[in-house]
Amino acid sequence: MSAYLLLYFFVGVLQDLFWTYNVKYVANEKPVLASTFSFFTSVVSMGVFYDILTRLDSERSWLAILVYSLGIAVGTFAAMKLKFTKGKK
Repeated sequence: MSAYLLLYFFVGVLQDLFWTYNVKYVANEKPVLASTFSFFTSVVSMGVFYDILTRLDSERSWLAILVYSLGIAVGTFAAMKLKFTKGKK
């Protein structure tokens, strides 16, 4: 169970990094890159929810969802700290 929780956490971080790139490319009007990251974000999120709902019982599913959400929050924090553009501070 704990291995799955770690996996959900890190996948949440990855998903949010993908989502941040998606927003960046939408803002920079790069539709192909924005669509690509949008696709990967959707696949990851739906895959995790499907796995949580089919693999775990109702009590552990909530814990897995909370850990996954914590990963997303950490991904948001990390994405905001990363510098995506050159020369801006």
